Amino acid sequence: MIAAFALILVCQLFGEVLSELFSLPVPGPVIGLGLLFIGLLIKRKPPKELTDAADNLLMHFSLLFVPAGVGVITQIDRLKSDWLPIAASLVISTLLTIAATAFLMSKLLPKAPATPDAAAIPAISDKGAK
Repeated sequence: MIAAFALILVCQLFGEVLSELFSLPVPGPVIGLGLLFIGLLIKRKPPKELTDAADNLLMHFSLLFVPAGVGVITQIDRLKSDWLPIAASLVISTLLTIAATAFLMSKLLPKAPATPDAAAIPAISDKGAK
């Protein structure tokens, strides 16, 4: 499992190096995640050790929100002064994300077979019921 965590950290390191080297506006960990994703696509199946490490990270996922919470508390004065643009951008970005997800899902999911029209279905006559 240590090798899997090392692989994740090495991908993050390469992402940080690429981000700094080329002055990219994308954070290094995001680039590292992309590199890891490309590596997994090439390999076709993730190693068992890597899936175990990912499962362990997901079990303790809530701990990863502690630094974000601390960051929010340290910026509370800015949040108080700029709450309206922050709230507006959160609402708008959330709505845009939901719309984009719905659009992509409608394009990527297989279409359900069309249900026949009621006019196309022959009506059952009452003559046979007598």
